[in-house]
Amino acid sequence: MNVTAGAIIAATAFAAHADGPWTIGAGAGFVENAYKSYDRDIWPDPVIGYDGESVWFDGLEGGYYLWNDQSDKLSVMANFAPQYFRPKDSDNRQLRQLNHRRPTVMAGLSYVHISQYGALRTSLAGDILDNSNGIVWDTAWLYSYTGGKWEITPGIGVVWNSANQNRYYYGVSYSESRHSGLKHYNPDSSWNPYLELTVNYHLTSDWTLYGTGRYTRLSDEEKDSPMVGKSWTGLLSTGITYSF
Repeated sequence: MNVTAGAIIAATAFAAHADGPWTIGAGAGFVENAYKSYDRDIWPDPVIGYDGESVWFDGLEGGYYLWNDQSDKLSVMANFAPQYFRPKDSDNRQLRQLNHRRPTVMAGLSYVHISQYGALRTSLAGDILDNSNGIVWDTAWLYSYTGGKWEITPGIGVVWNSANQNRYYYGVSYSESRHSGLKHYNPDSSWNPYLELTVNYHLTSDWTLYGTGRYTRLSDEEKDSPMVGKSWTGLLSTGITYSF
């Protein structure tokens, strides 16, 4: 899996927001991977969310509000980051000789500012399971258009990955190079811009169909990895939710 996989959490959370404090639902996520000869991932996407005065959670992400009003929401948060690389999932002979890159848990701060001009969404989190020891900063600006039962929210953002994050998921060690024949690769930090689009259709006041997609342009630090065969990654998540 690639950098976009973790975006399912954030994108679905924004797509499936509801008027009530509780949200439940189900859907599926489709992830286009950047690794060479690596199949497209299909993920079940259960939606279980709660947004209270102090505590919130949404699927694999949750937090505690340090500040929470109609305009500003600052949280201490943690989430399961499902980014991984499994050598046996690649059809490339050389990539099958590499080490397994594992998913992890990230923790840090998230902040949302909502105004008449749109919403700023940003989070800064680091690996707390000693897998990548990386840091990821994701920030975006979104604006919602509403009409009838429809709500459409385009957004533009950027993800910064620390050097440790990139080296774990895209680097090739000297040992791996000797076993696989791939060149040794030690990337630095990177900036990956992305476009996002979320569409909600309110069947009733409680039931909502949602769809969200994200296209991410990879930086040279990731594109130049001998593990990578694309210049972009993408995701599509869609499903239905019930709020109460």
